[in-house]
Amino acid sequence: MKFSSEEVAQYLRDHPQFFEEHAGMLADIRVPHLHGGGAIPISERQIIALRDKNHILQDKLGELVRFGEENGAINQKMHRLAIMLLTFTDLKDLLHGLNFNLHEDFSIPHMTLRLWNLTAESPQLPEFTQTSADIHIMTESLVHPCCGLHVLEEIKNWFGESAGHLRSFALVPLRAEQTIGLLVMASEDPQRFYPEMGTLYLTQLGELVSAALVRYKPARQF
Repeated sequence: MKFSSEEVAQYLRDHPQFFEEHAGMLADIRVPHLHGGGAIPISERQIIALRDKNHILQDKLGELVRFGEENGAINQKMHRLAIMLLTFTDLKDLLHGLNFNLHEDFSIPHMTLRLWNLTAESPQLPEFTQTSADIHIMTESLVHPCCGLHVLEEIKNWFGESAGHLRSFALVPLRAEQTIGLLVMASEDPQRFYPEMGTLYLTQLGELVSAALVRYKPARQF
């Protein structure tokens, strides 16, 4: 009577005592090597399989450690940014400090900013250059920061001579009680701000910058 391999496997599962009764068989059974090269004892095959699993786990652990270190470094940078934003009492100095920090600490190649709904009399700063209704509508529609390869031509023009070389962008809406502006970061690298990237830190960046800028919003008139 001939048994199929499935029947043999099921029999061994149903009778775990089989190898206790035939312990010598384990030393005689030879199976194909996991990575080729002939047959080896089943015990050696198990050791190789466990070693391979251990390597996979070590790689995953190493990846988690790297992610943890990267997140820790970003958290430190965000902390330094928050402290820096708190030190300024002049709007012009704050905007200059933000630009410098993003460039030096976060290695952002290009950054620009447009503000509205902020001061009673807009300062003569490029950040308060009038923007179109399309920019306002688009910014209002952003529930979260948005990353990608394309932006409105008007936004691209904010970068001046560098505009033609930029290949990826991050759009960060700035909001207090209402939308007060748009922060745009850009890079020549198309993978720097790719569409599927996480936006947690970009969201936190927008919240920090918004909280710093709202101090320059005029008080409500009652």
